[in-house]
Amino acid sequence: MILLNFGHPLTETQKIGTETLLGCGIDRVIETPTQFDAERSFSEQARELANRVGLTGREWQTEALLVNLPSLSVIAGLVTAELHGRCGYFPAVLRFKSVPGTPPRFEVAEILNLQSQRDSSRTLRVE
Repeated sequence: MILLNFGHPLTETQKIGTETLLGCGIDRVIETPTQFDAERSFSEQARELANRVGLTGREWQTEALLVNLPSLSVIAGLVTAELHGRCGYFPAVLRFKSVPGTPPRFEVAEILNLQSQRDSSRTLRVE
């Protein structure tokens, strides 16, 4: 499993929690810092961001991927669309939840299967 991290750096506890939910190990974490320039096209920057991941066309289509999306919803939407185009499907994504206390901490809450969500939604189309 390759974890593409477009968010904050992951702690060891978050990595272990992710592996527990996955039921397998994470072979590689690809850290790809996400900072967009508000004066430039977000679409272009989403493409550049995906390019910085460094996977080949074959790897995009054959490797098991898990994604920690950027926090800003517009960027997350664009990155999701970009990844779908490269993979041919929606990759699974991490969802975090806050843990009470000081300092603020976040733990992995669940792994969301976007492709499964999309597939089940197709049954709700109105003709």
